[in-house]
Amino acid sequence: MGHYRNKPMENLAAELTAGLKRLRRGYVDAAEALLAIVAPDKDYPPEFVIYRLTGYRPRGEAPSAAMSGKTLRSDLLELMLDICDSLPMPADSYAEPVYDTEALARRFHVSTKTIHRWRWRGLPARKLVFLDGRKRVAFLESSVRQFVSGHPEQVERSARFTQLSEQERADILRRARRMASFARCTLSEVARRVARKTGRAVETIRYTIRRHDQEHPREAVFPSLTGPLDDRERHDIYRDYLHGVSVPELAERFRRTRSSIYRILNETRARQLLRRPVAFIYNPQFDMPDADEVILGAPTGPAGPAKTPTTAGAPGDGERAPRGLPAYLRALYEVPLLGAEEERNLFRLYNYLKYKADHLRRHIDMKAVRTADLRDVEQLLLRANVAKNQIIRANLRLVVSIAKRHLAGPLGLFELISDGNVSLMAAVEKFDYSRGNRFSTYASWAIMRNFARTVPREQHQLARFATGGEEILDVAAGMRLYDPTRFSLPELRESIDVVLAQLTPRERTILVDHYGLDSEGNAKTFDQLGHHLGLSKERVRQIELEALDKLRRILHPQRADLMS
Repeated sequence: MGHYRNKPMENLAAELTAGLKRLRRGYVDAAEALLAIVAPDKDYPPEFVIYRLTGYRPRGEAPSAAMSGKTLRSDLLELMLDICDSLPMPADSYAEPVYDTEALARRFHVSTKTIHRWRWRGLPARKLVFLDGRKRVAFLESSVRQFVSGHPEQVERSARFTQLSEQERADILRRARRMASFARCTLSEVARRVARKTGRAVETIRYTIRRHDQEHPREAVFPSLTGPLDDRERHDIYRDYLHGVSVPELAERFRRTRSSIYRILNETRARQLLRRPVAFIYNPQFDMPDADEVILGAPTGPAGPAKTPTTAGAPGDGERAPRGLPAYLRALYEVPLLGAEEERNLFRLYNYLKYKADHLRRHIDMKAVRTADLRDVEQLLLRANVAKNQIIRANLRLVVSIAKRHLAGPLGLFELISDGNVSLMAAVEKFDYSRGNRFSTYASWAIMRNFARTVPREQHQLARFATGGEEILDVAAGMRLYDPTRFSLPELRESIDVVLAQLTPRERTILVDHYGLDSEGNAKTFDQLGHHLGLSKERVRQIELEALDKLRRILHPQRADLMS
C-alpha cells in the first residue's frame, strides 16, 4: 500500500483493492476523473470521494472531517497505483496508446527523472502489464494530453533541456572532461560551472553528461558514476557521514554527485529502520479518527509525590533512601511516582508512538526513499524512548526495594539492582495497560522471576518444590494475586515458588503439604498435618492463614494494586 496522507483514503484503498476484480479498473478510471476536478485550495469530505469512486452514498453515518484538495490529489494518485497493483491489468486492454516511463521520456526528449517530477506534479500513472510480461508504471495517452494541457510551460521548459546542437553538446562534454580531470570537480560542481559558461540550465548540463556516460562508458567523463556502488562502499559512506564528514566531501571522495550521496544515506537509514525491531501492545483506540488528539494530548506527567505508595516497594511521601546507595540511586527517591491515570496515559502514549512509527516505516518505498518519512519515523521512535525512560525512572526504586529483600545470597545489592533493571525494562515492553492493573504488579513478578533464576539461594529452595497441578491456583487465590488473564500456569507456578521460599520452614511445609505442591502432588488435610507436626487442627489452620497474610505483606504492592 502506498503512503496516504488521509486516513479515510487509506481505509478506502484497503477496501477497493480487496473488492471485486471486475470493478477495480473502473475505480482507477473514476479516481483519475475525480483527480481532474479536485482543486488544491478546497476541502472535500470523504463521503463525496466515496460516492465519486464507487457510486455508493454512505447513509446514517456522522460526517467525517474534510480533506484538503492538495492531500486528496496525492492520495488519489497513490490509490490508482495500489488498485492497479492488486491485479494484472494488461496495457493492451486500453484502446489508446500506453507508454512506460522510458517511452514517454523519449517522446518528449526529456530524462526519466523529469517524468518522475511530472508525476509529483499530478501526471496520473498506472501499473500495467506490458507485452514482455513485466508490470511497469504506465501512462495513458489521454492522461498525458490532459497533463500537458494543464502544464504547458513546465513541459516546454523540460523539453528545451535536451534541445542542444551537436556542437553545443560537444562543447559541454569538453569543458566537463577538463574540469573533472584537472580540477577533480564532482558532477554537481561541473554542471554548475558549465551552466554559467554556456547559459544553459544546470539540469540540462547534468543530464547531458550522464546520458553521454551511459551511452559511451569507455569515454565517460565520470567513469565511477556509470556503475553502482558495492555494499562496502555504501557502508563506508554512511560510517564517514556519522563521523562528521560532510556530503560535499563524501561526493568528492567517492566521485559521486551530492544527490547520489544523499540517496545512499537515506537508503541506508531506511534499511536500518526496517531491520530495527519495533514491538508494541496494540489497542483498537490507535485506529480511531481522533487518536492523535486524544492520546498525544493526554497528560503523562507525574502527579507529584504520593502520600501512599503507588509503585511496588516504593517509599511514601518523605521517606528517605536506604543508606549506602550511591548518589544516582539516592536520586531515584526524588523522582515523583506516577499516579494511575498518568501511568496509563504514558503507557498508551509509548505504544501508540511505536505503532505510528511501525506503520509509517512499512510504507517506505526503498526505490524512492523520502528524507521526510525517515525523519518522521525517527522522531516517533525518539519520543517513544523518552516516554519509556520516564516510566523506568518512576519505577526504578521498585527494583531497589525488591533487591534489598534478596541480599541473603552471594550477589551484592548493586548486582541485584543491575539485574533487576534489565527485568524492569523488559517488563515495560510487555505490559498491557488496557487490562486495568498497575505496572508495579506486573514488574514485581517479572523481577522476582528473574531473581529466582539468578540468585543461588532461591534456586536451591525452588529445587525442593516441583509444583504441579491446579492446587497452585488455590494458593494464588488465597494470596489474592492470581489474574487468569495475565499469567500462564507455568509463570504463576514459578512466581509462587519464589515467594514460598521466603516463609519459615513450618509455614512453608503447611502450605506445600496442604495444597500438594511437592513432587508427589499429594494434598494433606489439617488433621493429617496436625498429627505430623504435633499441633491441633485449628492451630495448623491459623498458621496457614498467618503464612498467607505474611505473603500478602511481603507482596504488599501487588495486593494493594489488585484490590484498588
